[in-house]
Amino acid sequence: MRRKTGTGVAMTGEERSSVAVLAGIYAVRMLGLFMLLPVLALFASDLKGATPTLSGLAVGAYGVTQAGLQIPFGLLSDRFGRIPVIATGLLIFIAGSIVAAFSTDIWTLIMGRVLQGAGAISAAVTALLADRTRIEVRTRAMAIIGISIGTTFMLSMIIGPALAGVAGVSSLFWLSAALGGGALVLLLVVLPSDSKSEIPVPREKPRFLDTLRDGELLRLYIGVFLLHAVVTALFVAVPFALRDVAGMLAAEHWKIYLPVILVSLAGTVPLIILSERQADGRQSVLIGISILLLGQVLMGWQHGSISSIAFALVIFFAGFNFLEARLPAWLSQLATPERRGAALGIFASCQFMGAFVGGTMGGWLRGNWGIGGVFTATSILAAVWLLLALAGKKDIPGQKAGNAG
Repeated sequence: MRRKTGTGVAMTGEERSSVAVLAGIYAVRMLGLFMLLPVLALFASDLKGATPTLSGLAVGAYGVTQAGLQIPFGLLSDRFGRIPVIATGLLIFIAGSIVAAFSTDIWTLIMGRVLQGAGAISAAVTALLADRTRIEVRTRAMAIIGISIGTTFMLSMIIGPALAGVAGVSSLFWLSAALGGGALVLLLVVLPSDSKSEIPVPREKPRFLDTLRDGELLRLYIGVFLLHAVVTALFVAVPFALRDVAGMLAAEHWKIYLPVILVSLAGTVPLIILSERQADGRQSVLIGISILLLGQVLMGWQHGSISSIAFALVIFFAGFNFLEARLPAWLSQLATPERRGAALGIFASCQFMGAFVGGTMGGWLRGNWGIGGVFTATSILAAVWLLLALAGKKDIPGQKAGNAG
């Protein structure tokens, strides 16, 4: 008999343990990457052979290999099991961190960053999380992962610059390698064993193109692409709005971001509860996209003061945090187990490509049309996504997921 709480079906002890460990794997690995964001471009520009273009490539090389290898890693996890693939990816990430730590020229740093990104395990970890949780609690489990990543991001913005100032940027790469090793221990030693979590080799290999072209899955691929294009473009413009329009020093921006994330949870949590109570997963997603769009419109309409920017960001992140958790949860329900890794691989690749396109687009728009042009474009992208979502079939994911486990 399933235990229930006031918010619906409760997680079992095994589910709680698995989610906690997988959230820890995500968090310690992402901490090693996020710590580099505030300092890597400055470090790269001082290396032998560095140019502005190559310094930018050193920062972005990680995302390129992530986008390119999520699908192969997802397919391999379907074929050979999640844990062996995740362990291999972590070893590659550790190797890349060590190469980057030894770098004295720009090309060695780029090579290290490429290797870091080649450990593309996001899809496999998400698939393992889906394997180990029931449909009724999966959005909640994905939200816990998202919260752990968000918390890690905020901590990294403080830890990274402080540690780099004391021990140098190379120390961050060594710490990244150590954190990768910690994630490996969590995976191989701490993660509870569960024979059902490893997907057996299917008798009939699922066709990759079917996974790619499935109409409802395709809408989710497009959705996560647009979601990350919007958020990346947004943060090409928001720092300049805070500094140049609202007059806030760059060193003080974290004082806005931290409370914004915390307050936005007041809107995110009810959406998660609503999604777990609804049979039709589309309804809560449509609400989330609408909230996301409202935040964009408010940002474009009024971004001349700190209070107006903060208010718009709270609205935006209430929708963003929910969608970041809900989309992979819904995809894991729609995709059958034998192609779940492949579907999540495509999903993760679209996510990273959306970030690349959003950043590039946001920079171009800000240079040619100003900050307001960026917010207008992100509003249009969110509106397009809402229209695409409205055009989707009114499927009940639980019906398809009945065979998905």
